Parts: sequence; structure tokens; C-alpha cells
Amino acid sequence: MSAALEPRLSIEQFEAGDVDAERFDHEAHVYVGWLYVQAFDLADAVARFDCALRRLTAHLGVPGKYHATITWLFLVLINERATRDETWEEFRSRNESLIRDSKATMRRYYSDTLLFSDAARRHFVLPDKLAV
Repeated sequence: MSAALEPRLSIEQFEAGDVDAERFDHEAHVYVGWLYVQAFDLADAVARFDCALRRLTAHLGVPGKYHATITWLFLVLINERATRDETWEEFRSRNESLIRDSKATMRRYYSDTLLFSDAARRHFVLPDKLAV
């Protein structure tokens, strides 16, 4: 799913679990994260998005797909890179790496050992690498 092509996708839908799981791909996750950081300060965006994503994965019967550290990392990066006066299309074009090269983005901050540990899946853990 291209989030840019899904104008009905909203924070309210996400929080209500009204999301087509088959079409809710990584780009859609980034898009909804971008909506949150546009609407809330970072702490509130993380808290609300995290809670809604946990609820959604439980509702869909796939709670094991939830990963706290990846969720928080992407919200922090989206917040760091977003500006309040840009559109999603502008943000997306400037931040292709968050969408198309998400694994490389994560590996700039985390070793696979830490990132895919049970602890990192359950709750946010600080990076064990310095991004360069």
C-alpha cells in the first residue's frame, strides 16, 4: 500500500484498528508515524502510536509482530526529520531511506544481536552503535 494513495488512513482509524492488515505495509507504518509526529509532541506521539500498534497487532492475532525498539526508533527518526510545514509527499521524497532501506537504517544504530533480542522486542533499548 502506498500511504500517499490512501487519503482515508488517519490516526483515528489506526487507533480504532480500522486498518486493512494486508495493505498496511512498512510505508504505511511510516506514514501513520508521520501523522502522529505532525499532530503531537514526540512523547505523546510515541505513547499513542505504541499503544495503538500493540492493540492493533493483538486484535489481528499477531502480537509477535510488534517490536518496541523498531517502533520507537522510527518515530524518533521521523520526528527528527519532519518539518511542520511539509506534506507527506515532500517528507517521503526527502526520507526514502526510512521507507525503502529500513533495514540499513536500523543497522546504523543497532547490531542484529541487540535489535532482534527479546528485550528489544518487548521494550525500547538504546542503540549499541553510533550512527555515522
